[in-house]
Amino acid sequence: MKAINNKVTGYKGIEVPYTVMLTEDYTKKLAIFLPGAGYTTKSPLFHFAEEIFLDKSYDVLRVNYQYTDKAYDEFTMEELDEAIVHDVRLVISEVLKGRNYQDFYLVGKSLGTIAMGAEMERSEFNEAKAVWVTPLLNRERVLNTMVNTKNAAQCYIGDKDRYYSPGAFELLKANPNLELTLLPDINHRLDSATDPLKSIDALKQIIAGIKNF
Repeated sequence: MKAINNKVTGYKGIEVPYTVMLTEDYTKKLAIFLPGAGYTTKSPLFHFAEEIFLDKSYDVLRVNYQYTDKAYDEFTMEELDEAIVHDVRLVISEVLKGRNYQDFYLVGKSLGTIAMGAEMERSEFNEAKAVWVTPLLNRERVLNTMVNTKNAAQCYIGDKDRYYSPGAFELLKANPNLELTLLPDINHRLDSATDPLKSIDALKQIIAGIKNF
């Protein structure tokens, strides 16, 4: 196992770090992790998902944007949306250079699903599998991508998530390519406000779902 740490100069000249975890053997498989603003690639969801992918001989790309840093304090939400789409595009393009990856997974949470909505348009990802975790269903591009995707995909969201919408969820049900999991009593942080065991159960359910996807 080898970790390669690097960075690109992203939106408005702000550096965006990333890490590529390489399996011991050359592989044509890559899993791409697009975390939330505060829910980083070191969080439990991505930690355990990474173990699954590495065990299946996938390289893993962690896009470690840091939109909670002071450099972004004056950004509007519109600028943050532009930044993440721009930055993720740059990082992925850099990582794909000179590589022959052919089998892809994209795993995005919260803010990361904004970039995911844009990246799923790449020709390289025509057959990629997508895992949408607590997606921002209030963003038109995110919702439209999920409603219309022809890629095999999963979605996990809690009924206490502030971005959960029964109406949007009904729209998603119409897509036969999308496996939907509504997590009872779970909020946007993938936590239950009333029972920590429910938080653990939700995490187990997501990890088991990814493992079998």
